[in-house]
Amino acid sequence: MNMNVAIEPILAIVMGLLILVMPRFLNYFVAVYLIVVGILGLAHP
Repeated sequence: MNMNVAIEPILAIVMGLLILVMPRFLNYFVAVYLIVVGILGLAHP
């Protein structure tokens, strides 16, 4: 079984969730963008 996962999509999801939890660092639009990019990156490698 070969688990070949890119780090960028995972990092984007994690950073997006952290920004949603602590919104004073950046706004919600950036968080949503990072989560969407991460999900699309994982769905279409």
